[in-house]
Order: sequence, then C-alpha cells, then structure tokens
Amino acid sequence: MKARFNRTAAVCGLIALAMASPLTPAAAASRESLKREDSFRVGTTGVLCTAQSQGTGPLLASMFDRGYALVCRDAATQIGSLYALRSAAGSGARAVLDRLAVEAGGCTATENTSLDGLAVTRTSCVGTVPGVPRLILSTQSGGTLYIAEGLAGYEPALSLGLQSLVADRAVPGEVAVTVTGTTDPTALARVQAGVLDPEAALSEGYLRNNAGSFAEAAAFFENLVERSRTGDTGFARTAEYLANQGLQQSNLGKRAAALDLFERAARAPDAVDPIQQRRLRNFRAIDALNNFQVDAALEILATPVSAVSAGGLDPEQLAQGVIARGVSQRLNTDAGQLARLAGGEQRLSTEERIEILDAQSEYLRGVAYRAGGRLAEAKQALNNAIAAIDGIRGGRVRSLGWLNAASYTDLGAIAEAEGDAAGARAQLSEAVRLLALEYPGSASLLAAEARLAALYARQGDAAAARSAFAAVVKAAPTTPGGDQAIRPIIGPYFALLAQSGSSEDAAAFFAAAQTLVRPGVAQTQAVLARELSGGSDEAAALFRESSTVSREVVRVETEIGRLTRATELTPDESDRLQTLTAERETLATQQTQLLARLAAYPRYRVVSPDTLPLSELQAALKPAEAYYKLSLIGGRAYGMMITADMARVVAVPASTRDLEAMVARLRDSIVRIEDGQTATYPFDAPTARLLYQALFTGLDEALADVRHIIFEPDGPLLQLPPNLLITSDAGLPEYLARVADITADAYDMRGIAWLGRDRMVTTAVSARSFVDLRRIAPSSATRAYLGLGQNAAPPARMSAIPRDACEWPLAAWTNPIAATELRTAAAALGSGSSEILTDAAFADTALNGRDDLRNFRVLHFATHGLVTAPSPQCSAQPALLTSFGTDGSDGLLTFKEIFDLRLDAETVILSACDTAGMATVSATREAGIATGGNFALDGLVRAFVGAGSRTVIASHWPVPDDFGATERLISGLFDGKATRIGESMRQAAVTLMDDAATSHPYYWSAFAIVGDGERPLQ
Repeated sequence: MKARFNRTAAVCGLIALAMASPLTPAAAASRESLKREDSFRVGTTGVLCTAQSQGTGPLLASMFDRGYALVCRDAATQIGSLYALRSAAGSGARAVLDRLAVEAGGCTATENTSLDGLAVTRTSCVGTVPGVPRLILSTQSGGTLYIAEGLAGYEPALSLGLQSLVADRAVPGEVAVTVTGTTDPTALARVQAGVLDPEAALSEGYLRNNAGSFAEAAAFFENLVERSRTGDTGFARTAEYLANQGLQQSNLGKRAAALDLFERAARAPDAVDPIQQRRLRNFRAIDALNNFQVDAALEILATPVSAVSAGGLDPEQLAQGVIARGVSQRLNTDAGQLARLAGGEQRLSTEERIEILDAQSEYLRGVAYRAGGRLAEAKQALNNAIAAIDGIRGGRVRSLGWLNAASYTDLGAIAEAEGDAAGARAQLSEAVRLLALEYPGSASLLAAEARLAALYARQGDAAAARSAFAAVVKAAPTTPGGDQAIRPIIGPYFALLAQSGSSEDAAAFFAAAQTLVRPGVAQTQAVLARELSGGSDEAAALFRESSTVSREVVRVETEIGRLTRATELTPDESDRLQTLTAERETLATQQTQLLARLAAYPRYRVVSPDTLPLSELQAALKPAEAYYKLSLIGGRAYGMMITADMARVVAVPASTRDLEAMVARLRDSIVRIEDGQTATYPFDAPTARLLYQALFTGLDEALADVRHIIFEPDGPLLQLPPNLLITSDAGLPEYLARVADITADAYDMRGIAWLGRDRMVTTAVSARSFVDLRRIAPSSATRAYLGLGQNAAPPARMSAIPRDACEWPLAAWTNPIAATELRTAAAALGSGSSEILTDAAFADTALNGRDDLRNFRVLHFATHGLVTAPSPQCSAQPALLTSFGTDGSDGLLTFKEIFDLRLDAETVILSACDTAGMATVSATREAGIATGGNFALDGLVRAFVGAGSRTVIASHWPVPDDFGATERLISGLFDGKATRIGESMRQAAVTLMDDAATSHPYYWSAFAIVGDGERPLQ
C-alpha cells in the first residue's frame, strides 16, 4: 500500500535539508565558551534577548576584539552593544569610554557598583533623544575591557550581557524589560538578521532551518534577499538567498511564489556554481515532495549537474587574473563560511561540500521512494545517505548529524510499516540522540521526541508515551518554532489524556491544547489587556503609541517584502524600495525608544507565560459559569468542560469533517445568498440537536446548573454561534411532527430548548485572553454612547469618477440602515451623555479626524459591513460602509483605519452584516498586523479589539430587517433590565424566541459576544 506523503511531514522532515554549506551547530559542547559563538542568549528567563556577533565596528581595533549587537523581543532595532576589547585595556580604556559618552549625548553621573560580585563602573547618560537616557557599564578583567552600552530602559539585559562576556558563558538571570506582545514570533529574527554581516546572517539562517525554527529561518533568508537587492556590500550570494527563500515559500504552501524564486535563483550570476546547482536541485525536489509529486521529485533528483569546477567562474578570466567585484565578494564570504564548521574543525573543501549535497539528494530519493511505497529502495537510499555522511572525514563532522537524524527518522517509519517494533524504536531513538547532541533545545529535537512518543503510543506503551509527550509540550512554548513543529505529531497525546478522566490529565490536556493555533484576535485581546492592565492612564497612552508604531513597522516591511519578491523593479520601484528601507529604520528606532520609555512602568516588565495553568482559569470562573474548549487535532475533536471546581475532557463522537458538514448544513438552513438576495429556509433542527449531542457528549449533568457558558470554538465552529444548539428533545418531536404537514409554519420554532435560552453565551478565542480581559479595569470614558449609521447617498460628483474593479459599486451606498435603533439606544442611556452621527457626519474622514472617540463607553454601528471582495479576482478588505467625506474619502472605515482608532470602550456593537467574518492574511499584514488572518473573528472584531474595545458584539450572517428583529434585539440590550451584557442579550433573544414570527434562529441567533458577557454594557 502506498503511503500518502503529508505536507506537514514534509515541512518537519524536509526543510531541515536547506543547509547547503556548513554552519555553526547548537552543539552542547560548543556552548561552553562564548568566544566561539556567533550569538548567545542573554539571561535565561524573562524577555528573550540575544547578542549577535559583529565582525566590524569603530571600536574593534584588533583581531582579538569582539563586538555584539544586543536585540530583544518586541524592539524593532538593537537596544545596545556589548564589547570585549583587548586593544583598549589599561590606559586605552578612558579614550574608548569617553567616545561612547559623547555618542550617548553626554553623561551626568558615574558610580562604582557590583553585579553579583563583579565590580562595574555605571555611567548614566542623557541620550540623544529627550526622555530616552542611555547607560554605559564597564569593567576590566584579564587584560580586556568589557563594555555594555545602550538604552537605560534595558539595563537588565545590558547587565546580564556584560556578566556573560566577562564569565565567557551565559550567566543565568531574568531579563525584566518592557514587552508589549504586539509583534509576531519572527520579529526578533528579522532584527537579528538585520544587524549581522552577510556571512553570519546566512549561517544563522541555516542554523535555524536545521534546528526546526522555520519561521525564523524564513525571516533570515528574506532579509538576505532584501539586502542583496538593495545593494548592501557583501550580500552577493544571490542564487543561494533566492533558492532558500523559495524553499520557505514552498513549505508555507505558496508554490507559485516558490517556483518563481527558484527560476530567479537559476538565472542569478552565481547559479552555475556546481554547489549552487545541487542546492537548487535538492530544493526543487523538496518542493515537489511538499506537493505530493513523488515521480516529479525523483525526476528532478536525476537531473545532471556540473562536476567540480572553479565554482562557476570563467576559466579564461581566472587564467588572466580577472576577478570581478561580485566574484571577489563570493570568494571572501565562502572562505569565512567554510571556516564556521562545528567545534573549530578545518574548513570543508568544495569536493566535501558537494558530497554533502549529493548525500542530501540520496536522502531525498529515499523519502520519495518511501512516499511511493517502494520501501526496499527507500531503505537502500537512506542507508546510502547515512554512509555518505559518515564517510566525510570519517564521520567526524559533527554538524552533519542533522541529516543522518532525518534519515533515521524515515528508516524508523519503514521499520514500523514492516512490523519491526524494536527496529522502529531504535531508529527514532538514534534520531533523537543525534539532535540532542547537535541541537539541544531546538524545535527539530522536540519534533523527533514527539515522533518517538507517538510511536510509544501506537505500540501500546501509554506510560512512556505520556511521559515523553508531557516533556515535549512543556518545552514547546519556550522553544522557537516548537509549537508549530509538534502540532502535527501530538494527536496521540490528546487521545491518551481524554481516555483517563483524572484531574491531572485534564490539566495536561488543557496545557497541550494551548499549543494549537488560535485566531489572531486572541493575541490582540491579550495586548489590549496588557495595555490597560493599570487602567487608561498616561502609561497606557504611551503603550498604545508604541503599538501603533510597531504596526507601521510591519506595514513598511510588508511593502518592502512585496518589492523584493518582484522579478524586476522599475526605476520608480527601486527608488521606492530605498525610501521604504530608510523609513523602516526611522520607525524601528522610534519604536524601540518608546519601549525604553515604557520601562518606567513596572507593569509592562511582567511577562505572562504563553500558556495558562488550568487552575488560573478555574480561579477566574464564577459560580454557575463554565468554560467549554473545543480542540481539533488530526481530524479528531475533543471537548473540555471547565468550572471553578471541575474539569473534564471528552472525545467528541464526530470527526472534523463531520463537524464541518453539520455547521454547513445549519448555516445553509439559516441564510443563503441567492441572486444577490438573502434567503432563509426552515431551520435544520435535527442537525442542531446532533451537533449539541456531539460537542457535549457526557456533559449534560455538568451543564445543568450552568447559567453562563464561555465557548471557545475551533475550526468550523468559529462560524456558528453556539446559542442555537438544541440541548434536549423537549419540544423537538412536536415541532418535527407539526412541520411534517406542508401547510404548517416551519418557521414557528417556539418551545425548542435552545442552549441560549436559559444561559448567557460568550465567545472566547483563548483561555489566556479571556482571563486577561476579565481582569481589565472598566472604561474611564466620560460619555455613555456614540451611535453611528444611516450613511448619506454618494455625492453626485462620484458618479463621474470611474470605479476600479476592486472597488465596491456606488449602489452599495444607496440602501442605508435607518438610525432607529441608534436613537432608541441613545434615549435609553440618556441623551445628555450620548451622540448620534448620521448622514454627512458619518463619514470616514470625519471619524478618522476625531480625537474624542475614547470618551465613549459604547460605540454602536448600524451600517453595512463589507467582509467579502467586490469581485472574485480581488482580495477581501473588511470594512464598514460610511458616508463619503472630504478629499481622499472612499466611504469606508477600513480594517486598518479601525485598528488605528483610539478607543476606551466597554462595548462596540456591530449591527451590520456578517461582521464576525475574517480578514485575509494579506489584508492583515497591510494593516500592520503581523499575526493571524484567515480565521473567523480576525476581521472587524479583531480591528475593534485592537482599537480598544473590551467586548465586541458582532454578527455571523447578514442581519434581518424583517419584523424589526434586529432593531428589537439590539434595543433590548439597552432596556436596563439587566446589568450584564450577556444577560441583556439573552433576555432580548428570548423575546424573539417566544414570538412565532421571529423564533427561527435567523432572527435572534446571529450576534456573538466576543469578550466577556459578564461585563456591563457600559
């Protein structure tokens, strides 16, 4: 039987093959002396900061001097520098320190102090930017002057960096500096890559690839391509950079981009090098395997390549002594790169590098054979690859163990397929051993350990599997790329934990489930909670300013990335690229300085762990509350019910595909768009009952006393409000019997036991963000309500302006939603503290120009939501429709513009169509948001959370105008009968449930409370 080649397996097992030249491994033995490292972590806990080696600099006067750029998570540029200067020891120290003092804007105070017994001179400097002081720490030891200098707000990092240099080892300690949580996991890698020379950046990119930190590796290679394109000195390995970037795109599933980059790599001047040819051949084969094209991969691997030569250089030119600038740069970087092999080994020859690449090719051939079911040939090829690697210098090139580890992994899979249980364990154990030696603490090692744990589970050794999986899950959150590496492998762990029923395994399940991908709005909620952790004060305003600049950095980087990926640039585009590069540098400096200023507020130096202990969630839950978490893993589904004193995991008796089908049937029975019109059909009540039974199997008793359920959906359930699930058969047989009569009213669904009838329902997107939001202080806004809607018709001048195919037709503005519900709400909350904007006042430019929006506790939009694209060839850009304003107005409040609003709201109500929908990844990046996208709730909901709303009420489908249903539902929120927003929504929905005309879920179920239904409306 042929094995199906899974894309995820390709990512985990093949991307490590990106190494085409030697690199510095993360071997435990080589971590003892920092002198031999290109980078090292500063501190062991707290905010992640690293020191990146720099080979040149004004203070590095001799070959024995060392310099490092110090970079930290969330800071968009380096925060300081470290130096070990033998040339400046003794009498030369004063001149160096005086020079640094001048560069730091002048210094005001110097004192002698001690860092854990290390005598240090501490010099405080005013800095060159007002309000951003700098610091110089220095000491002399063993004939060397050691210095740490940088932003004073990062003193813990500077101190630990200095201690580590003097000790020549990583000194443990906490780096308690400012962190906002606004950046993506690869942001630090981009900064690291930007401060390195070309040789070191390339080496570090390969190191991260082989360690399994694929997203970080992608950031390094993208940076190399960009710097090559902008003409930075020394960045001449164009073919290598492009080929690596192409491989990253392939592993991200972006094949068209990958193939284009491979073609560009093949056309690069250095592509004729036999080493480059082999690299590109291997990468193309990996791409074919990523796309399940086994035969194509084998054909690519059989492609002839050049034999050993002068490296693609013109022999006639070499004979005449002609070496062009690009060739000279490549020879120099080659020399340095070859010298970076593990443990101080002598440089590899060109022939040896080719042997490595050919061994790679043999390994890939083995993978392809295994994917095609040709196991005997696969074993032969894999063993050939191992023998080839072991034959290079007698197997003493320790940095190549990662390739043998990959071969042993595949041999283990073959042994298992052949029924050789002991052989499978032995092969996978050898892969773990090699990676533990060479890449301790890496994502590659975690993945190997997870594969071995999964094998234990399949072989019935539950105890060994449970123990191994637990260690992997514990390490994943602090391992770069760890969560991503283990997600496809840990499915058996969830199955083991769900079988147990013990409280310990429930806690373990909860921890493991938090390694799964969540919508980007979860991060945005966490950032908002961090911003407002001390209330809406001056510090929160500074935090918001830093977040805004961070988004601008991402926006500029997105545009730079688009330009550097282009095959050819026009002169204007080349100028634009240079301008953007300078703009990014300015923004990055500004953002880092803002973070340094935030150091004055201790609450922003507290780092929350990425995972939330189960006990902490339970402590946050109130009586009669339950948190339900749905987790989809490897096609299987699990539900977890958590109360203040109970936690239980159940295996959902429905696959992911089953859940997708049920959700699709339910949505189709609620609303469809037919010929541009909204159509509603009789509700599929039996499916709603089946879906409830699947999700809450065995949990009925635990749910009986629950009056507020916080529902964390996953997969297809992100597109469905859970309040329409049917909890019992009460009333259901009678309804089905009644509607069997074709003359009966199938839309009269009174008497059905809806989940949302007796319970408040909140939608959560992660346990961490829910708990953080629950702790946020109330809004300090002074005014109660701002209602916005009833847009004006487009001005006559607009009809004379041609519309682009990706612009919405003007007809979209000709059917405004009446402001009736806005006036009802304003009257209920008191006209003296309320305001309504309609017609011309409700223009995008007017809203973007207001600086008082943070003065309103409730913002209520009654307008059309545009969450799809105007036509299929266009990308979706979520927006709210407004009136047209002054010059530059497009009549839309866009995703980016919403994110940039400054709110201090308790609640934002989006009484518009399908506002709980997603934003695409491209729209998200264009708005300056580095994470998320392509998830439901990542569109307008996320934008308003980012703007500063604690809770957002949004709709899952186009809301109805019939029977005044939406107006009645939203108006019920403001009738004052309940103080909690969730209870107000429940009561308003019940009035519609009890009305025969509006008892169908289409009328009352659309709106989801994203945040916390326990909070007050205002």
